[in-house]
Amino acid sequence: MTEDDKFALKEFLTGAGVVVGVVGVLITILMVLAYSTTGGEPLSSSFEVVDKYRECDIVRYAPHQAAEYKYFLYCEGNK
Repeated sequence: MTEDDKFALKEFLTGAGVVVGVVGVLITILMVLAYSTTGGEPLSSSFEVVDKYRECDIVRYAPHQAAEYKYFLYCEGNK
């Protein structure tokens, strides 16, 4: 292995180490931000009865505190 090859290998390993370090720091920052925004509690879904249709409840479902709602009928007699 020549001196030029050794220098190139050293430069490559230094660059790879920097990239791995930066990615690791970014992942750590994202994990800390995700943990702090939820207050350490897992994200929860919410169910809310919003209306009635005949003998059934119209239930609004919001998964994981998202701005997305899904509606479905819940009929006690159809279990």
